[in-house]
Amino acid sequence: MQPLVILQLLTLLLLANGTPVIVKRVWGSRFSYPLDGGVRFIDGQHLFGPSKTIRGVLSSVLVTLAGAPLIGLDWKIGLVVGCAAMAGDLFSSFVKRRLRRPPSSRATGLDQIPESLLPLLGCRSMLDLTVVDIAVGVILFFIGEIVLSRLLFKLGVRNRPY
Repeated sequence: MQPLVILQLLTLLLLANGTPVIVKRVWGSRFSYPLDGGVRFIDGQHLFGPSKTIRGVLSSVLVTLAGAPLIGLDWKIGLVVGCAAMAGDLFSSFVKRRLRRPPSSRATGLDQIPESLLPLLGCRSMLDLTVVDIAVGVILFFIGEIVLSRLLFKLGVRNRPY
């Protein structure tokens, strides 16, 4: 197992998933354009929903890309983690819309697993990650995301405590 690499990847996952929340808090609704452009899927529901914005995805990828070298990883790792984390987040939102769950609603597991599993799988060959490394990373992210979300809610950064 590679504890340092797992810690570095968890830091990037924190950046990738936390940046849109912080950017929304700082910018409010300015430059907040829905990624799906309001398009509805064949079931009549939004593709992703209004809370998934171009601003959020771009800021997440850029901050994660820039953050990787600061913690000793190649910028390409940051790019992969940022893009894959956002892909996982969009997948979760897509599924939640199909289940007719409201935007920003909580779905334990669905909210954490794709956002961590996809980036870790994306970095597997670049960082020689094992199945154990990936499993530990997903489990730690799952626990950390739930704990951190509640803390951010208490601090007034998040609107809901998941």
